[in-house]
Amino acid sequence: MIDPFDPVHGMRLYIIGDIHGRSDLLDQMVAKIGDDIANHGETDCLTVTLGDYVDRGRDSRGVLERLSRNPFPTRYIALKGNHEALLEMFLTNPVIAGQWRHLGGLETLSSYGVSIQEVARGRGFAEAADALRAAIPQHHLQFLSVLEPFVSIGCYYLCHAGVRPGVPLAQQSVEDLLWIRDEFLNSDVSFEKFVIHGHTPHEMPEIRPNRVNLDTGAFATGRLTCLVIEAEQSRFIFTS
Repeated sequence: MIDPFDPVHGMRLYIIGDIHGRSDLLDQMVAKIGDDIANHGETDCLTVTLGDYVDRGRDSRGVLERLSRNPFPTRYIALKGNHEALLEMFLTNPVIAGQWRHLGGLETLSSYGVSIQEVARGRGFAEAADALRAAIPQHHLQFLSVLEPFVSIGCYYLCHAGVRPGVPLAQQSVEDLLWIRDEFLNSDVSFEKFVIHGHTPHEMPEIRPNRVNLDTGAFATGRLTCLVIEAEQSRFIFTS
């Protein structure tokens, strides 16, 4: 048992960090979760993904295609990350591409067959947004529209980026849940519940007394991380 993680009685949680366009690693993780269920027995299983499905990696489209149809052999909850917020903002306010193109947006556009030549030069944002609106399937947009900013399960609070210290969990802003960094990462205060998050990449999961960070930079490292919590034991599953 990993000390910070209490058992979730009657359940097994599979919690997956930032995917960032790596459909290949997502496929590996789906298979590994299937193997884990076969090895540890079937129970009430729930998979939660912590957001940042798009940008940086080559196949954002493929990731959204898979997740929008629940590829996991379990029930599934998808949380929202700041990169999904950027994608949605681009569709309604293309000027955001001035920022988004430096954060992996070019890779997302390319995965949908949208030309990135002009966007990479800092122009043609409106035309690229029109092209993306024409290319992106409706069920991808539907999936994005229903993403939750957090989920609370037992003594755990799951979100993408973290929470603002000193603010009750019930009063956290969506902006902080998607974007916060230093104020949260540098805090050692209790957050009412143990926070499980992503957003800030580390080579391996970062375990602290009040939180655990599951973003292991999959788009660059090839290491997508899943934390498994259940009554018998808590453990990590990694892609190779």
